[in-house]
Amino acid sequence: MIINHGTLNALFTGFKTIFNKAFEGTPSDWEKLAMIVPSSTSQEVYAWLGATTGFREWLGDRVIQALKSHKFTIVNRTFENTVGVPREAIEDDQLGVYNPMVANLGYDTQTFPDLLIFGLLKDGFTGLCYDGQPFFDADHPVYDPETKKEVSVSNVQAGSEAPWFLLDVSRPVKPIIFQQRRKFDFVSMTDKKDRNVFMQKEYVYGVDGRCEAGYGLWQMAHGSKAPLNTTNYKAARAALMSMKGDNGNPLGIRPTLLVCGPGNEGNGLEVLKAERDANGATNVYRDTAELLVTPWLA
Repeated sequence: MIINHGTLNALFTGFKTIFNKAFEGTPSDWEKLAMIVPSSTSQEVYAWLGATTGFREWLGDRVIQALKSHKFTIVNRTFENTVGVPREAIEDDQLGVYNPMVANLGYDTQTFPDLLIFGLLKDGFTGLCYDGQPFFDADHPVYDPETKKEVSVSNVQAGSEAPWFLLDVSRPVKPIIFQQRRKFDFVSMTDKKDRNVFMQKEYVYGVDGRCEAGYGLWQMAHGSKAPLNTTNYKAARAALMSMKGDNGNPLGIRPTLLVCGPGNEGNGLEVLKAERDANGATNVYRDTAELLVTPWLA
């Protein structure tokens, strides 16, 4: 193959087609538990996290509800994934060998948010959220209007087993935030004046973008390292559905998604899909949530 502007453009178009096909054909689960928040600067401040409001009968003037500002900040990072194709491979028309590598770039790009989001979920027992506590913690401070003091609220079950998570993902606001500053884009460096071409006889193709993931509302998630069974699932559901805001009103949390790793798949199926429990009684928790078994928690 003669290397010129036309053949390089055609090569880029072919590689990008392969990249896009792999990207669009790759399954991804992160959007089930995370909300996309567009970003327009190097970082975003989520002052609204933890703010709770409530309706009251309108008597006299409006009462402006003073919301506590937590100033939780998520700082964007830049990520890249790059491959090189030797000049000789193009000259000798051996590009078919590199097509799978370009396709894998598409796979990696589609699943990269999964890596971030589920990694964040797995680290939630130590990773801090907007109130300064670990996302899954026994001591989240919540104001109690009856005692006029802060009380500790838990969204965690202690244990030493593989972690599993029960989430409310039915609302526009979800437990995890995926902050997107710049979408990932397929680019190349193939000009003969580019250093990689001139010095190393290599044509470079890659993907880069800017984003970050962070914790949203801990009240919408329950993390457990206790055994995944009906008893602990029942307790997690009760804890989530009992969540209240600083005004003392129920938050209306409805657990809709049970997330676990491959090691807990059988337990998750028993809890949510079996017709009968271990004692032979009717499984009253069947289909009370969707089961998501993800390899990103392996």
